[in-house]
Amino acid sequence: MADNKLNRHRAFLKDSLRLQIDFSKTDQSRGVEPPPLQKPPRKDQRPIPLPGQDSFDALRGTDLVDAISQRRSHRHFLDQPLSLAELSWLLWATQGITEILSPSSALRTVPSAGCRHAFETYLLASNIETLEVGVYRYLPMDHALVFEHPAGDLTATLGRATLGQRFVAAAPVTLAWTVIPYRMEWRYDIAAHRVIAMDVGHLCQNLYLACAAIGSGTCAIAAYHQEQMDVLLKVDGEDEFTIYLAPVGRIHV
Repeated sequence: MADNKLNRHRAFLKDSLRLQIDFSKTDQSRGVEPPPLQKPPRKDQRPIPLPGQDSFDALRGTDLVDAISQRRSHRHFLDQPLSLAELSWLLWATQGITEILSPSSALRTVPSAGCRHAFETYLLASNIETLEVGVYRYLPMDHALVFEHPAGDLTATLGRATLGQRFVAAAPVTLAWTVIPYRMEWRYDIAAHRVIAMDVGHLCQNLYLACAAIGSGTCAIAAYHQEQMDVLLKVDGEDEFTIYLAPVGRIHV
């Protein structure tokens, strides 16, 4: 029999919580404007355009059955860069917009509860062709990047922030997803947090499959030092914080 603490945490996995919510009092029901689809770039940030969907034509032909049956987590990467076109593909496959429905709602390549899409994608890039080393953020509405800040010794900093998991720091790029909880809370109140955890799994699974098309691999990372990762990404740790990581690199195929 689980102790009381375990039982309380198990309750988070159940949808019984929904019955405790008065949905007539959510911000959505009260007519509060929804949060925007993406964090806007700062005034000093100039978007870096990414190769468009026509560049994905070279990736067609990847067998989905093979990609699923051969899916593995990879922790050893070749000392080779990824191209900007390959990075563009991975970002579009995980958070790309396929149709804008309104200024606050869009269909993407992954599902999300209530179409709320509560995540931002940051890139800890150390070996991407044409990009200098540093921290970037993906702008899905523009299919572009913005340079957030230099990261000094990124390998050492990322190694510490991932609790000594050296293979993460050795990857040419690590995707770091943050969550902005209010995007989901605006509609679902306290039930938001349960579906946020589901949604982040959807996008990481797409990353696994997308890696198969470029001869690369990844490994989902849920163990990290929360405060150090938030500092590395320069997010406030309250209204936006790190929720999931995935290093990507070329593998032996």
